Amino acid sequence: MLKTTVAAAAILALSAAPALAKEPLFWNLTVNTINSVVLSAPGKNAWGPEQIVNDKDKTVDPDERLKITGTADGVYDVKFKDVKGRSCVLPNVAVAANQIFSIDEKQLTNLCK
Repeated sequence: MLKTTVAAAAILALSAAPALAKEPLFWNLTVNTINSVVLSAPGKNAWGPEQIVNDKDKTVDPDERLKITGTADGVYDVKFKDVKGRSCVLPNVAVAANQIFSIDEKQLTNLCK
């Protein structure tokens, strides 16, 4: 009886605890260091807050990840700039808590200025 009570109490405590969602992560798989990352609702060009401030040195090196904050799960256009001066917009990127989204150099054909 005691085992059943303890097990039931543990299950109840775990189910009552809120899920601790982690922020989405952006993974830079380009060949250059990135120094600006902003998101917008698809096609709106209404760019949200600068995400690069979430990194200690305010850059995202190749193969580095960046925490994305203040963004609800959804689909976004992602605009970034790199240290070479290139500006790119990748449309319709799925961004969600506990997930990593990446931008690969191969995706950028005709998306950069």
